[in-house]
Amino acid sequence: MINDLISDSLTRIRNASMRKLDVTTLVHSKSVEAVVGILADKGYIENFNVIEDGVKKTINVVLKYDENGKTVINEMKRVSKPGRRVYKPVADIKRFKNGYGTIIVSTSKGVLPNDKAFELGVGGEVMCTIW
Repeated sequence: MINDLISDSLTRIRNASMRKLDVTTLVHSKSVEAVVGILADKGYIENFNVIEDGVKKTINVVLKYDENGKTVINEMKRVSKPGRRVYKPVADIKRFKNGYGTIIVSTSKGVLPNDKAFELGVGGEVMCTIW
């Protein structure tokens, strides 16, 4: 059984992009779907779709590469882990990597990228960073 679905999903995307795969499959949860939705909105992946197979759900993620065949994702890190949660106020999540990166934050308004969380004036648990 997987304890940390976010970490598992980030690792699956990272491994698939290193192997230059077109599609990878993730275990579904609402938080994983929210994180993958942010990755699609920010342009780190092409798109995704949720596949329902009876009770079990999975997420198919189509990875994105540049014109040279290099992955668009440079680095993905899980910040807040089950053993050590990391919370940041709104002032600490303003920018990441001079605006080239994204911090994904779980807030009281939902799972948001750092620019949207700063705009709404909410902080929260830092789930992961990507650039």
